[in-house]
Amino acid sequence: MEIEKGKTAKWLKEQRPVPKEVTGKLKEFTKIKKGILNALKEGDKTIPELAKILDMPQDEVVFQLMSLLKYGFVETGEMDDMDEYFYYKIKNNGKN
Repeated sequence: MEIEKGKTAKWLKEQRPVPKEVTGKLKEFTKIKKGILNALKEGDKTIPELAKILDMPQDEVVFQLMSLLKYGFVETGEMDDMDEYFYYKIKNNGKN
């Protein structure tokens, strides 16, 4: 008897589809993530600089940036000249 791989996952997906709201939020997060990472490819940036580039409120940038920091996409660098903000940069682990 041959076992079909992924059968349980397929059955679960059919029984419990992902809500459209969740799918929409994931797409939004992915879009913002790409925007932040693309901005950081040009060089290290502070939160206000990212907010200006992405045309987003600073609190939203902080939330998204902390998620990327938590999951290892970005890391902190030096402080700015006024000692107010850290510069953020893409983490050099070869995964991004």
